[in-house]
Amino acid sequence: MTPSTYLGNADATAIEALYERYRQDPESVDFGWRKFFEGFEFSKANFEASQGAMAVEDMPKEFRVINLINGYRQRGHLFTKTNPVRERRKYLPTLDLENFDLSEGDLDTVFQAGTQIGLGPAKLRDIVNHLKQTYCQSIGVEYTYIRKPEVANWLREKMEPVRNTPNLTAFEKTHILGKLNEAVVFENFLHTKYVGQKRFSLEGAETLIPALDSVIEKGAELGIRAFVIGMAHRGRLNVLANIMGKTYSEIFNEFEGKEFDDDSLFDGDVKYHLGFSGDVITRGGKTVHLTMSPNPSHLEAVDPVVQGIARAKLERKFEMDENRIAPILIHGDASIAGQGIVYEVVQMAQLSGYRTGGTIHIVINNQVGFTTNYLDARSSTYCTDVGKVTLCPVFHVNGDDVESLVYTINLAMEYRQTFHGDVFIDLLCYRKHGHNEGDEPRFTQPLLYKAIAKHPDPRKIYIEKLKSSKAMEDTRLASQMESEFKDMLEEKLNEAKSGTNGNRLSFLEGDWKGIRPAKEEDFDKSPNTGVKKTELKSIADKINNLPKDMKFFKKIERIMSDRRDMISKNKLDWGMCELLAYGSLVSEGFPVRISGQDVERGTFSHRHAVVRLEDSEEQYIPLANLSDKQAKFSIYNSLLSEYGVLGFEYGYALASPNTLTVWEAQFGDFFNGAQIIIDQFLSSAEDKWKKHNGLVLYLPHGYEGMGAEHSSARLERFLSLCAELNMQVVNCTTPANFFHVIRRQLHRDFRKPLVIFTPKKLLRYPSCVSTLDELSKGSFQEVIDDVKADEDVVTSVVFCQGKFYYDLEEERQSLGVKTVAIVRLEQMYPYPEKQISALLKKYKKAKDYIWAQEEPENMGAWPFIIHKFKSGDIRCMCQPESGSPATGSYHKYEKRHRAIIDAVFKGHKKNIELGVD
Repeated sequence: MTPSTYLGNADATAIEALYERYRQDPESVDFGWRKFFEGFEFSKANFEASQGAMAVEDMPKEFRVINLINGYRQRGHLFTKTNPVRERRKYLPTLDLENFDLSEGDLDTVFQAGTQIGLGPAKLRDIVNHLKQTYCQSIGVEYTYIRKPEVANWLREKMEPVRNTPNLTAFEKTHILGKLNEAVVFENFLHTKYVGQKRFSLEGAETLIPALDSVIEKGAELGIRAFVIGMAHRGRLNVLANIMGKTYSEIFNEFEGKEFDDDSLFDGDVKYHLGFSGDVITRGGKTVHLTMSPNPSHLEAVDPVVQGIARAKLERKFEMDENRIAPILIHGDASIAGQGIVYEVVQMAQLSGYRTGGTIHIVINNQVGFTTNYLDARSSTYCTDVGKVTLCPVFHVNGDDVESLVYTINLAMEYRQTFHGDVFIDLLCYRKHGHNEGDEPRFTQPLLYKAIAKHPDPRKIYIEKLKSSKAMEDTRLASQMESEFKDMLEEKLNEAKSGTNGNRLSFLEGDWKGIRPAKEEDFDKSPNTGVKKTELKSIADKINNLPKDMKFFKKIERIMSDRRDMISKNKLDWGMCELLAYGSLVSEGFPVRISGQDVERGTFSHRHAVVRLEDSEEQYIPLANLSDKQAKFSIYNSLLSEYGVLGFEYGYALASPNTLTVWEAQFGDFFNGAQIIIDQFLSSAEDKWKKHNGLVLYLPHGYEGMGAEHSSARLERFLSLCAELNMQVVNCTTPANFFHVIRRQLHRDFRKPLVIFTPKKLLRYPSCVSTLDELSKGSFQEVIDDVKADEDVVTSVVFCQGKFYYDLEEERQSLGVKTVAIVRLEQMYPYPEKQISALLKKYKKAKDYIWAQEEPENMGAWPFIIHKFKSGDIRCMCQPESGSPATGSYHKYEKRHRAIIDAVFKGHKKNIELGVD
C-alpha cells in the first residue's frame, strides 16, 4: 500500500493551480514559489543536461518534496528535542520519507523544491537535514495556522535561512554565561543560607534570566523604553535581583523578616509576591524602565493588571506609540492551561480599548503543577495552545539550551515590534524541588524526580558546551565568575544582617508623586466639589447639541432634546448629572476612562455617551469634543469579561492616579466573576503592598421584583472587606450626590477605591432629580438628614440607603406620619460616625432606631450596621434570612416589600396590620 502524504490530494491540486497562475502571470505568486517554478520549468526543458537531474516523468516527486517541507513546517514541533528530563510523547504519522511517497533512494536526487527553504536546487538529503535543524532540534515552532501570509512568510524567512540556530559572538556567549552564573549561584546561595525557607526557586529554569536580559537588550535596540512584567512566585526573587535591579541586600532583609519601620499599620506580604520598579542601562547604553507588578498567589490574576498598567503608560507617556513599551507575562504551564483569565486576556489583546501592542508570554514549563502531572493538567497537546486562539506564533524551547532560548526570545521581540501581536514561548524545563523548598516531590513524581536528581543545572551544561566547542578559551573563567559572585552575595548578606530597617517598596513611585496616604480625619467632611452654573450650562450645551452636519438616529435626537429640557426646567436626572461630572473633570484637565459591558449606551439606556449616525457605523462622542484644551475622555464597550476587564482597569488606575478610571458591571452581581480582583487587589493591596488605587466601580443594585439575579450587587461582601480605610462604599440617592462623589475622587490629594451601588429604577424616577444649584454648591454628603422632619416630634429615626428611601418617603407622605425621620446613609464606609452621632443628638426625643433595607437580614448593610451603630439599640426591618438574594415571583416580592414598609411605620399609623409571608 502506498503511504499517503500529509497534505493529501487537495494540496497537490492547490500547487498545480498555483503553477497555472504562475504560467499566466509570474508576478502573481510569492517570490519563493516563483523561483521554484522557474527552476521547475528549467529542469523540464533541460533534464538531460546534468547528471542527477530528474527525468520529466519523475517531476511529481517535486510536489512530494514540497509536501515534506510543509510537513516539517506544520508538524516538526511534535518531533523536537525540547524536553530536558522526559521522553517526548510519540506522534503518528512521523516525518519519515515514506510518509511522503519518497524513499532513501531519493536522498541524493536534486530537487528544485530546495528553493522553498532558501537552498536553491538541492539534494533531498540536504533538504531533510536543513528541515530537521530548523524545526526539530531545541526549538519547535507552531505558526502555519496564521492566516496572514505576510506574517507566516516573515517568520519562515527569519527562521529557515539560519536554521533556527543561534550564531553568537564570543562576547555574547560570555555575557550569557555571566547571567546564567548569577541565576544559578543566587539560588544556591539562598538554599544554603536560608534552609527550609520558602522562596519558590527558579532552579531548573535558570535560563530564564539570560533570556530576559537579552529581550530587554533587544527591545531597547528596537525602540522599547519600558517593560511591564507580570509573573507568579516561581523564580520571582531571581528575576527581581538579576533583572529588575532590586538589591541583594533588600532581598536578604526580607528573608531576615524585619519590620517596615515607616508605617506601623502596614502588614506587608511575603517576599515572592512583591513588585518593583526601576531603571536599567542596557549594554547598548539605553535606559529602560522596568516595572514588575505585585501579585498574589492567584497565579494568573496579575495578567490583566499588567496589561492595564502598560496601557496607562502607553497613553500617558508614549502617546500610544506601541513601539516604546511592551508587557511580558511569565506563566506556569499548569496555570496558563487551567486558568480562564489567560483566555480573557488573550482575547483583549487586539481590542481598541485594551490593546498594548503585543505581549511576550513566557511559560516556565515545569511539567508539573503543584503535584499534578501534566497529563492530568490539560486536554490540549501543549499548555500554550490558548495562544492559537488569536493566531499567535508559539515557540517550544529546551530549557537547557540557553543559546536557543536567547535566540528565540530575540526573534519574539522582533515579531512583536513588527506586527504588534502576542507571541508565546514554551520554556520546557523542570522544577528541582517540590512545590516549595520544603516539599517532597517524590511522593507524587518518583520517576521524574529520580531523573531530575541526576540532571546537571543549565550553567554546568553550558560550561561543558563552551568547553567542547572551544568557545571558552580560558576554562578558569566560569570558576572565577562563581567565586566573585558568591563573595559579593556574602558581603550583601552581612549588610542586611547588620541593618535594622525593613525595605522600602519601590513600585510605580514616579506615577504617584504628590499623592499621599489618607488619614482618618480626611473622611470627616468631603471637599467642596461644586462647579459654577455657567460652566455646567456650557458643558450641557455642548454635549446635548449634536453637530448639524451629521444625521443621527431619531431617538438620539429626542434624547438630546429631553436633556436640553432638563437644563431649562432645572430638573436633572441621573444620566445628565453623570455626564456633567465627566464633562467638568475633563474640562479641568482630568482624563476619564470608562469601560465595561455596554457602557457606551449604558445597560439601561441612560448614558448615551457615544451616539451613532443613522446610516453608518460612524460614531460621535460629545464628551470628547468639548474643547481643544480638555483632557481625554475614553469610553469602551468591553468584551464579555468581568475578571479580565476589572483587572485591566485596576492596573490602569495603578499607573494613572490622576485619571478617573471606572469599571461598570452590566448588573451589580456580575462582579462575582471578578471576585479575585476584589479580594486580592482592590481591598487588600494597600495593606499588603502599600499601593493605593483610585478605581471606581459602578454596580447596579436595587430590588424591582425581577428575580434573584441582578437584584443585589452583594453589598455585604464589600462591607465585610472594609477596614483600615481601604476603600469607599457608597449608595447615593440623588443625582447631585452622585455627581459630587465622582468629582470628589480626583479632588483630594489621596486615592481610594470607590464602590458605588448605582440604581436602575432611579435612573428615570420622577422624584429622583437634582438642580443646578445642588451641583454648583457644596460637596458629597455622607449622610443626608431628613429636612422635612420636626426634631421636636420625631420619636423614631429610620436609617436606609439607596432606592428604598423613595419607597419609604412615599409611604410616609401617603400616611401623613410626622413622628418618623428618614435618614439616608449615602456612604457606608468609611462609616461616617461623627455625622451619625450629630444626628442622633439632634433627634433628642427619639427612642426607636431602625435600619430598613430591601435585602434579606443576612445580606445588605445590616450585618455591618449592627456592628458599627454604637449609639443605642437599633433594629432591622428587612426580609427574613435567605440563601438567595431575591424571589423569582413578582407577587411574592410585592408582598415582602410591602411587609417591610408596614413594619417600619407600625405604631405610627392606625389600623394597619403587618403582613407576614
